[in-house]
Amino acid sequence: MEKVIVHDNMQANYVYDLIEPMGRNFDHDFKPELKPKEMLALGIFGGKYMTDCQAEFPESWFKKAKFSPHKKNPELNYYGVDASLPLTEWQKKGWIFEEDPRGWFQWYCRYYMGRRIPEEDFRQIKRWKAIVRHRGAIRKNCEKYDLQCRRKQRQALLHWAYDSREI
Repeated sequence: MEKVIVHDNMQANYVYDLIEPMGRNFDHDFKPELKPKEMLALGIFGGKYMTDCQAEFPESWFKKAKFSPHKKNPELNYYGVDASLPLTEWQKKGWIFEEDPRGWFQWYCRYYMGRRIPEEDFRQIKRWKAIVRHRGAIRKNCEKYDLQCRRKQRQALLHWAYDSREI
C-alpha cells in the first residue's frame, strides 16, 4: 500500500492510501469512458483545474494537458465553451466532500490512482451516473457526430469522463 501526501493550494498534509492498482478494480457501476490523462489533454475546466497539484499524479498525465496558469480560459476546453459552475456554487449545493475540495474530477483522479473511500465513492458514482442524461439530450436534438450541436452539454459530459465526441 502506497501513501500519498498532498501539499497544494487547497490541501496541506492530506494523506491517503492507494489500495487498488491504478486504473483498475473500479466499482461495477462505474465505467468512465475517458481517463484523467485523456480528459486533461482534450481540454476541461478552462485549463485551470489542477494547475497547482501536479506533483500528486503521474507526470505523464500533464504532458499534453491544456492549462491556463492564471485564470480559467474556456477557449482551452475541447468545445471552446464554459460548461462549469464556479467552485463556490458547488460548495453552496453541498457537492464538495472535504477530502476532495476541488470536486468530482479530483475525486475521479484519486479513485483512478487507487484510493477508495466507500461511502464517498458511492456518492460520486451516483452523481456520475446522473450526468448521463445529457447524452440523451444530445442524441435527441443533434445529428450524430455534429460536434457543434449542444457544445455546452458535450463539454459538461467531458468533465464527467463521458466521451461526447462519440455521440
